[in-house]
Amino acid sequence: MSRTRIGIAISLVCAVAFVSTALFAQDNSAREKDRAEIEELMWRYTRALDTGDGAAYAATYTVDGQFGAGATATKGRDALKKMVDGVGDGQRAAAAKGETRAPLYHMTANSWLEFVDKDHARHHAYYLTVSGAAGQNTPPRVVAAGRSVDHLERVNGKWLIKLRDVAPKD
Repeated sequence: MSRTRIGIAISLVCAVAFVSTALFAQDNSAREKDRAEIEELMWRYTRALDTGDGAAYAATYTVDGQFGAGATATKGRDALKKMVDGVGDGQRAAAAKGETRAPLYHMTANSWLEFVDKDHARHHAYYLTVSGAAGQNTPPRVVAAGRSVDHLERVNGKWLIKLRDVAPKD
């Protein structure tokens, strides 16, 4: 084989390696951006729930998104907003009467993000809901614990919750 052919072969191998590395780095960069956006989405979801902000809570879902699965699911942004506003209304009513109501803290742990394709992902996690202390005679207590699978969808470039299933079968 001539030196020219060897030089061309080496150049081609280097070009393919360079392009492959650049594409891999670009894909990893996009995935890391998606991960950060999804982490931020789930933080906004939790804060809206803990503060009883129905509008902010509903905004974390797709227009047809739902909480729960099966016949008792809450579907659509209006219904989701109403569900969380009810929690906030109860907290505000208690405060207006001078009652101390323990705050709720929703937490996730051991989360794993599974990318299905470029616009769909699943967020697997364990969750824990704690009622915070409300004075000396009311210590913190665990209200709920379980596992969730959130089906996420990118809509117009923004990650949103399509389905939050807090009782998955698998």
